[in-house]
Amino acid sequence: MCFVVVTCRSLLWTLLTLVSTLVIVASVITPQWLIGQARRENVRYGTTSPTETGDDDGVFRPTLGIYNRCTRLHMFNDYSTKNCAPYVTKFTMTDDEFPHVWKAVLILFCLSGLMLTFTVITAIVSLCFRSMCKKDIFTLTGLLQSLSGLLLILALVLYPAGWGSMRVQRVCGLESSLYYMGNCDLGWAFYSCIGGTVLVIICAMLSIQASAATSSRKVEEQIMQGRNPICVL
Repeated sequence: MCFVVVTCRSLLWTLLTLVSTLVIVASVITPQWLIGQARRENVRYGTTSPTETGDDDGVFRPTLGIYNRCTRLHMFNDYSTKNCAPYVTKFTMTDDEFPHVWKAVLILFCLSGLMLTFTVITAIVSLCFRSMCKKDIFTLTGLLQSLSGLLLILALVLYPAGWGSMRVQRVCGLESSLYYMGNCDLGWAFYSCIGGTVLVIICAMLSIQASAATSSRKVEEQIMQGRNPICVL
């Protein structure tokens, strides 16, 4: 029989698991990791040049993500067309076009994303079942969240190692190099990913509390009384 057990700690853990997963996924798929300096379109010659202001017509700031980017396209003498799309056509692209270290970062993010997706499923299932494959579901999920957090930290540490590639230099200037972003600024995606990583680690620690809360004496007493669902503060 399935007993739906909800406690404050288990509910908080479930919600944070879902939020942290969504934050990580949203951060990875957006191109707002590096934001280039403001540029003004040269309508006559179809080129771009740096500018100090971002308020005039034709001024934009290109952005670059791990596998995608946003820029302005020249279409029929119209420079206002914004294009955001992946720049990766194949995984075997050269280091200048798709830094090898970013390939490793993308793989780490994908592995972490798969683990986090699984933890969302197990977190929801934990409302009704407290074991999976004869293992405590909270312990199993917390272990996966810990491993996912380590992969995310490793990916964030490796990410700046790709700033010396030609692709980054086209956006951030020739001064950009290993762990130096040149004329670029870090976008909100990078900070969101850091925040999501912190949430994942917090979730891993909360899984212990969630397990203890759903195994408390109050819960056992209500199960013996046949109550379903069971809500314990």
